[in-house]
Amino acid sequence: MSDSSHALNQNEITFERLRDSNQKRQDEWDSDNQISLSYRGNELAGEVGEACNIIKKLERERLGIRGSRADKTQLAEELADIIICVDLIAMHENIDLAQAVAKKFNATSEKYGLKSKF
Repeated sequence: MSDSSHALNQNEITFERLRDSNQKRQDEWDSDNQISLSYRGNELAGEVGEACNIIKKLERERLGIRGSRADKTQLAEELADIIICVDLIAMHENIDLAQAVAKKFNATSEKYGLKSKF
């Protein structure tokens, strides 16, 4: 963005920066480009499962039920893994994730008569 009031903080995450970082790391990780869409889908499912397990443990603690525990830091890590995996899938299929998210968000708002839109 050219407007200086919208200048990015070095630590601010955008879909564009995530894609650039994912592409660079992917080039290192899988230089032969062998990772398939089905692999990425299974990778995402695994990360979602890990996040759900953390959520279960957080809820277990809130309910006072015996069992292993987790904390929000662990949940944050799993949610970050999910976002990274989603972008890797979008990258694999040449999908502009920012555009897709905005379009879907706006379509859902429109469908339910909500004012909030991108």
